[in-house]
Amino acid sequence: MLVDDPVLPDWADGCVTQLVPGLIGAERLPSVAPASLVDASAVVLVVIDGLGWHQLQQFSSLAPTLSALEGGPITTVAPSTTSAALTSITTGSAPGEHGVVGYRVDVEGENLNCLSWRTPSGDARDRIVPESFQAVEPFFGERPVVVQNSPFQRTGFTRAHLRGTRQQNWRTLPTLPVEVRRAVAAGEPFVYAYYDGIDKIAHEFGFGEHYRAELTTVDRMIGDLVMALPRGVAVVVTADHGLVDCTDGHSELHDDVWALTDRSSGEARFRWLHAKPGRARDLLDVSKHHHADRAWIVSVEQAIDERWLGPVVSDAARTRLGDVAVAARDHWFFADRADATPHWLIGRHGSLSEAEMHVPMLCHLS
Repeated sequence: MLVDDPVLPDWADGCVTQLVPGLIGAERLPSVAPASLVDASAVVLVVIDGLGWHQLQQFSSLAPTLSALEGGPITTVAPSTTSAALTSITTGSAPGEHGVVGYRVDVEGENLNCLSWRTPSGDARDRIVPESFQAVEPFFGERPVVVQNSPFQRTGFTRAHLRGTRQQNWRTLPTLPVEVRRAVAAGEPFVYAYYDGIDKIAHEFGFGEHYRAELTTVDRMIGDLVMALPRGVAVVVTADHGLVDCTDGHSELHDDVWALTDRSSGEARFRWLHAKPGRARDLLDVSKHHHADRAWIVSVEQAIDERWLGPVVSDAARTRLGDVAVAARDHWFFADRADATPHWLIGRHGSLSEAEMHVPMLCHLS
């Protein structure tokens, strides 16, 4: 059954953009946050990639620790994809402001994969300097300890969304709580931790036994983390996006759509179509004619007016958007021959469904 309206980010009261400003600054946290957070002697923000609120509710029996925490659902950003959302979390700003507007971002006619920081021409770290591409200072210029997977330490995306931070990386999942505990014991008032396993497993295997095993392990890790920290230290758990099972959702954009399209960017569940010169209106009409049953399709002007990408869209961010947004409904995704993402991936995200947009804000303070 089709859902009539997309879920848009709650920029006013309930978005991941509010977490860092509220935890390390003086701004207001989402209303689902427990009042006791203000009494914390230190805060650990744990981002679990792909831990959607609705999936967590569905499998709550496998996650007793997470299910017992205080809090509730908030929204991620649009598009609901890792590169845009993680940058929004660390900078406290929306994609329209920080400019990481998707997974594959159009940069002067060439797609930049923001996670690998590569274009079809190869490594882009020297040509598209991460620190300039994303100009908003992470963590408001503070230099917190970041505990993430050690291979991510020197990537272009790390330079874009975590620059200036002090890396204290984990090697295996059980060492994540160890590194966090060491940072807190050293007197750090705020620690940021990131884990990507749930997202990886759901992409490849969907929500079957592999996912259930991964969620169970992550829940135990959060339990270990809570037990390892001294009284008075708050643990806040959130995510960058949820996921949708797209096993049978492969869909091709119609030839009439491609005939009016110069190139595309984004990803399978949130594609930006860049029109051939002078054909933007025609592209919008044809896209709606062929695909409105499987996607929310809007012009870039409508997306900006409705604040899909935030209250402000900078000039730099605007140049990276296409002319028509195709945000998939239900379980659909749209193929693009220029996108090397494997077509067989099961769990997907990027669009504006409840399953993708709602993420947890869960808190523990002993």
